[in-house]
Amino acid sequence: MDALSLLDAGLNQCAVVIDRDGGLLLALLTAGLVGGTTHCTGMCGPFVLAQVSARLERVPLSAMSEFRRLTGAAVLPYHAGRASTYALIGALSASVAGHVGALPGLRWLSVALLALAALFFLGYAARSVLSWFPKLPSLGGNGLQRWWGDRVSGVARPLFGNPTGWRGYGLGVALGFIPCGMLYGAIAVAAASGSALTGALGMAAFALGTVPSLLAVGLAGHIAGRTWRTAVARVAPAIMLVNAGVLGWMAWKLVA
Repeated sequence: MDALSLLDAGLNQCAVVIDRDGGLLLALLTAGLVGGTTHCTGMCGPFVLAQVSARLERVPLSAMSEFRRLTGAAVLPYHAGRASTYALIGALSASVAGHVGALPGLRWLSVALLALAALFFLGYAARSVLSWFPKLPSLGGNGLQRWWGDRVSGVARPLFGNPTGWRGYGLGVALGFIPCGMLYGAIAVAAASGSALTGALGMAAFALGTVPSLLAVGLAGHIAGRTWRTAVARVAPAIMLVNAGVLGWMAWKLVA
């Protein structure tokens, strides 16, 4: 089978997955859009701004143009690297869940994962509402999350010096492993599919959803990011409630 035939077969398989699991993929895409605006701009925005500064500092003033500024601010290799890590995690988690769920007595695993993801999104909706009240304390990450985040940051730090091309891609791959509550919920959804391809496409859709808000941060800095985040934060709980309802309905369909 030649390369074109393989590509055609792969695209046909992806089309089948999209048609079969469109609701799951859409839920992950919208979760990425909302989470990227209300959460990722604060958590990953500094990484994006550091890359933009490092990339543009290496361009001589005489060679600076609007196109160079835009491509430097987009940090596309970084986003491609994050998407690769997310897709890999999605494929592995879905593959493991699929094999475990096929064992006798464990067919409820997909239902449990969908229900868990629905709870994650319900919790995120509640947390978004609580964020409207600045006097209430916020919930911080646990010690294990901070420890793992420090390890990932240590590995990625040398790549910040010249985050272009493959170095930028490698930086995205490394930072894709930073622990994040939204990421946990997305992985649970992807794993519930039980299909490595669906899991990979689902997490790629989640990564794609996070890109617009981070592009805004790269192009216009934190001020624009905060302005956009404030606007979206008002509708985020409703969107996450819809996502939780869709996932709950999918879990119910598996039981019924």
